[in-house]
Amino acid sequence: MPAQPIAKKLSRGKALRGGHPPAEQAKLFDDREQLSLPAHLIEYTPSFFGREEAYRYFEQLVSSVPWQQPRIMMYEKEVAAPRLSAFFGERPLRYEDKRSPLPWTPELLQMKHKIETYTGITFNGVLLNYYRDGNDSVAWHSDKDTLPGMKTEIASVSLGQVRHFDFRSKADHSLRHAIALEHGSLLLMKGDLQRYWEHRIAKSPLPMGGRINLTFRKIGP
Repeated sequence: MPAQPIAKKLSRGKALRGGHPPAEQAKLFDDREQLSLPAHLIEYTPSFFGREEAYRYFEQLVSSVPWQQPRIMMYEKEVAAPRLSAFFGERPLRYEDKRSPLPWTPELLQMKHKIETYTGITFNGVLLNYYRDGNDSVAWHSDKDTLPGMKTEIASVSLGQVRHFDFRSKADHSLRHAIALEHGSLLLMKGDLQRYWEHRIAKSPLPMGGRINLTFRKIGP
């Protein structure tokens, strides 16, 4: 079943403003389980976009993106994904995805240009995920948008609510790492990260505002 567009009045979460910073999530893992990932796998830049600039992008995207709620398979059953999404770019996100990508918007091109100038990497697509509250999440996975076996770079921008981004080793799930992705931050994932590690955004029992994550990607043929 194709994804269905979401009515704007039902999809507008709010980032916390007015001098009240987004609430932090409870710590997900014990300190003894923490693992620092090396610089050749991730590079984290807080405040890559200024606070007000990032809020402006957040509000523009919440109101203008034609958000959809895709259907996914979970435990051999098709269910609605616990988040909204949209894809912009020049090629379909995956070979088996026959939907045409949406055309670039001025604000997405502005963000793309700033990221490419900073990283020296060219991207040809961006996946947007909108986490409306603490009930929205994404399960453990790794990104496989480029050709198998190739190293890939993904630039991840966070807008709005602070959420923890969890990593774990595919070979040993006890090796884990969590990063609190701040409003306006940039996380560059690179090298063999997608090959040997997987990641998630977990559900949270704490009150959570809206968060938009943008992952700029190099989509393979």
